[in-house]
Amino acid sequence: MTFQLSARDIRRSFRIGSRKVEVLRGINLDVQAGEALFLCGVSGAGKTTLLYTLAGLERPEAGEVVFEGHKLYSRGSAEDARIRNTRMGFIFQSYFLLPELTALENALLPSLIRHRQREDRAKEYLERVGLGDRLQHLPSELSGGEQQRVAIARALVNDPAIIFADEPTGNLDTANGDAIMDLLLELVREQQKTLIVVTHETRLAALGNRQVNMRDGLLVN
Repeated sequence: MTFQLSARDIRRSFRIGSRKVEVLRGINLDVQAGEALFLCGVSGAGKTTLLYTLAGLERPEAGEVVFEGHKLYSRGSAEDARIRNTRMGFIFQSYFLLPELTALENALLPSLIRHRQREDRAKEYLERVGLGDRLQHLPSELSGGEQQRVAIARALVNDPAIIFADEPTGNLDTANGDAIMDLLLELVREQQKTLIVVTHETRLAALGNRQVNMRDGLLVN
């Protein structure tokens, strides 16, 4: 079987003073196209480090990550950046919206990096996430849930094949968090995209196709 994303023997550690902390201790993981995969575990289990490594954002000390036949971290940072911009979308817990830009301008950013401004798609996705009347609002004029909706539109504007989401509901109350997760799953399934979500909430993970649990830098199921 050919997988869209594969990781083999991924290892990563950090130094805290003189102490070496092993964060990823030999991770093997395969992800099929169109799958909604949830990475679960307590804080410090290595979930976010694994997500960033799978997304080409943090180079592993050992092992390899292959995405759509391309071995990440092997062709130079420029090639990895091109793949991230054209084939990947990212949603973060803290939104990372630029405060001086409107909702529309924030959603447009990935297409501007690509030098292919897609204002039509940005408006379409902002309307889909319920912000059609908030296009010209700054992040400071939006609630947390609305800011995360802008982040979802931004992640989708370049029509990526895969979405990486790091605790996308972590800064939201339960009602808003549930609404955001339902919306995200609806959009990725409708667009037939792959989704990898880091969460510590097992009840949310049950909404995906597969749940993978991490503990002490290892997959435990």
